[in-house]
Amino acid sequence: MLNFPLTRRAFVAGTAALAAGGALTLAGCSVEQPIEPGPAPADPADDNAPTEPVAAQSGVARTLTAAMAYEGSDPNPIGTSSGVFLAAGWHVFEGLYELNMHTYRAECGLAADAPVQIDDLEYEVTLREDTVFSDGSPLTSADVVNAFERNGESDLYGAFLSFITAVSAPDERTVHFKLNAPMGSVLQERLALVRVFPATITDEELASKPVGSGPWCYETINAADGGRISFTANHRYTGPWPATCERMEWSVLLDDTRRTDELIDKDVMVMEAAPVVRAEELADAGATVEWVPGFNLPFLMFNCEKPPFDDVRVRQALLYAIDVDSLIGTYMAGHARAATSLLPDYFRHYHRAATVYSYDPEKARKLLAEAGVDELALTLRANDNWVSTLAPAIAEDWKAVGVTAEVVLLDTTALFADLSTEPEPGTLLPFDVVLSPGDPSCFGNDADLIISWWYGDNVWTRARSRWATTPAFAEMAELLAEARSKTSEDEQQPLWNQCFDIIAAEVPLYPLFHRETATAWWTAQLDDYDPISATGLNFLGTTPMRDADPI
Repeated sequence: MLNFPLTRRAFVAGTAALAAGGALTLAGCSVEQPIEPGPAPADPADDNAPTEPVAAQSGVARTLTAAMAYEGSDPNPIGTSSGVFLAAGWHVFEGLYELNMHTYRAECGLAADAPVQIDDLEYEVTLREDTVFSDGSPLTSADVVNAFERNGESDLYGAFLSFITAVSAPDERTVHFKLNAPMGSVLQERLALVRVFPATITDEELASKPVGSGPWCYETINAADGGRISFTANHRYTGPWPATCERMEWSVLLDDTRRTDELIDKDVMVMEAAPVVRAEELADAGATVEWVPGFNLPFLMFNCEKPPFDDVRVRQALLYAIDVDSLIGTYMAGHARAATSLLPDYFRHYHRAATVYSYDPEKARKLLAEAGVDELALTLRANDNWVSTLAPAIAEDWKAVGVTAEVVLLDTTALFADLSTEPEPGTLLPFDVVLSPGDPSCFGNDADLIISWWYGDNVWTRARSRWATTPAFAEMAELLAEARSKTSEDEQQPLWNQCFDIIAAEVPLYPLFHRETATAWWTAQLDDYDPISATGLNFLGTTPMRDADPI
């Protein structure tokens, strides 16, 4: 978990429990309940769901308002990687377990308790009683099985769930899992990835207005820039985090200036991704600005199949040539830490890599010379979001060691449009180097998940970096599989450490630094709000107060 000072919420939730080797059950679930329960859920058979306000306390606002920094197109929870819809999903859907985004501890969601171990590779999970979806239909183990099967078939989540060989429903409240690896300390966290929806829902409904069992329901969805996502309270919710007001309104504003102005004008109560350049202005206006150390990072990705980037010395040289400390000071106002491994040093499972890319232009020149590369010219494809400000400085650093870079700015869709399908044999992908941000910590922060995201057998290694064709990839995949076969974190960590060393030496894709996540909000308008380190905003347990009620 993150090793920064504990908030009240983090203190109550405690530290992540580790599974004991040979135990018949994993660590039990515990969930903090910081607010008074909402109204009793409606009878599922009652077509007239209650419509009275959730919050009757004096001073509670009717609507919680927020400005989101990322857009999205599809609310379908199956295999989603959209930052805005992942955040929305924390409020609309439930999983068997819920990942506490403040502590990264897995807590009970739909599950009544921790998985019960039947034998070495079989577990059963019992659902909590009397759970219904927001449309009033009962939630059963068949819905859970369907959600796991659908997500297991997805291109993205399939890799995360590949340790599950079969999932079944012995009865309406029991889910049975057969695994190919015990997963040790991270089993519950991985099961938390899957959000559950009615098995009867159509693909069209999933893509337009999906239904869940969480404390909130979608009302309207427009997650394009300038659009709005509206939520209403789910009065049928039976879990520990009931809605604290009647509505939520999320404005999607990609432009930093518009998002900041919305907060300063008190049109919203909280904003995601407060820009460094306006942090002082926000504070002067009376807003709270908090920086939380996280995983969000800019990475360089190399075409490992295209000469000269197929030579690891060239990839290493381009990293040694970058003055990362200068980037952090100039563009992040110091709110970041230079990478010393794939994980930041405040994450659990951190291991300082055997290779660390401190600024060393002389070493960069030497490596290029050893690789026989002279006067290298390359194209740097850069995402046109916040990392675009880094690209010119990186190009200047490379120029100092004899490398000429043409910077091409592209939005995310265009950047990866021709880098999402494995090329035909003998065909090279049309890029040299990519600069883009990334943050898989919204799925979890354990070593297995983070490594699997960019270096697993998936689109990143096969259709982008092309590292999957190398012996080093095969070696790392074996180590990762061996770590999954262990039952304790003490056994897993040395294997993960070897993976971190291989990744740092090979650098098919590698971070420059890990940044702090900035959130700004009006303290008087949000009671019991703690910002998170990952992309997105989380309002479970937060109550909007009537300092101003803009909607």
